[in-house]
Amino acid sequence: MVKIRLTRIGKTNSPYYRVVVIDSRKARDGDYLENVGHYDPRKKEFKLKRDRIEYWVSKGAQLTNTVARLYSKEGGQT
Repeated sequence: MVKIRLTRIGKTNSPYYRVVVIDSRKARDGDYLENVGHYDPRKKEFKLKRDRIEYWVSKGAQLTNTVARLYSKEGGQT
């Protein structure tokens, strides 16, 4: 199953995340299919590629709870 979830790329005590499309069986920081955004929890800013997320959801991908919350804040509907 394909999921849209966060993968951590920040330093110690300075988290920063990519929003990626990845097979659910892969490790959190494993190889992903596509990068569809980013999220900085310290600055409370994020950017999502809504068209690509909608494409992957139409193909059967599922959003994790955190990504679904960010997506709805940006105006998307899950």
